[in-house]
Amino acid sequence: MTIRLAPSILAADFAALGRDIEAVERGGADLIHLDVMDGHFVPNLTIGPAVVKAVRRAAAVPLDVHLMIEDPDRYLDAFVEAGASMISVHVEVLPHLNRTIAAIRALGAQAGVVLNPSTPPTMLSEVAGEVDYVLVMSVNPGFGGQRFIARSVDKIRAVRALLDAAGNRAPVEVDGGIDLTTVAAVVEAGAEILVAGQAIFGSGDAAGAARAIKDAALAVREGAAR
Repeated sequence: MTIRLAPSILAADFAALGRDIEAVERGGADLIHLDVMDGHFVPNLTIGPAVVKAVRRAAAVPLDVHLMIEDPDRYLDAFVEAGASMISVHVEVLPHLNRTIAAIRALGAQAGVVLNPSTPPTMLSEVAGEVDYVLVMSVNPGFGGQRFIARSVDKIRAVRALLDAAGNRAPVEVDGGIDLTTVAAVVEAGAEILVAGQAIFGSGDAAGAARAIKDAALAVREGAAR
């Protein structure tokens, strides 16, 4: 599986969202990442289905929707109807995780499970064979522009090993502090979907920054394949 870049619009200019999305697509974006926060599970409040629907009209690539909310089951239908191709939910808030995974898939979207920095990979052990991807948070969720947590590299390796042991080639996604200084380490550890926000939209050249991060990631993958 190849590397995919998922720029996070949390760091984009919401007054010119269509422009910013077009720029990162020119830079090689494979997905658009949307962070949905409820002000309860994380200390921030962001977007809902209406914004996802607007982004769906503007974007040519699939939408990767990350639900950082306390009761994601209530909103799965709304986000898929708005245009989400991928929906990830947090293991920390779901007592019936396999049921939620099945519900997302039944709606026609890919189902991902998210691990916060303090959540061990073993929390995935009962669903490792069922997920379509796993999102490893390499910062504590809630705000963009945070510093990458170095121990996340080992966590990515552990998640990759857990999925492989379950016979599941689902990709590992990583979100938080991804830039040109961290991209090589996470790709070497096994990450295949890279979420980057401030490093792209805060650069002054979103297309160029997206291309640089993706090229750096692909170089690592190609080097490992030799």
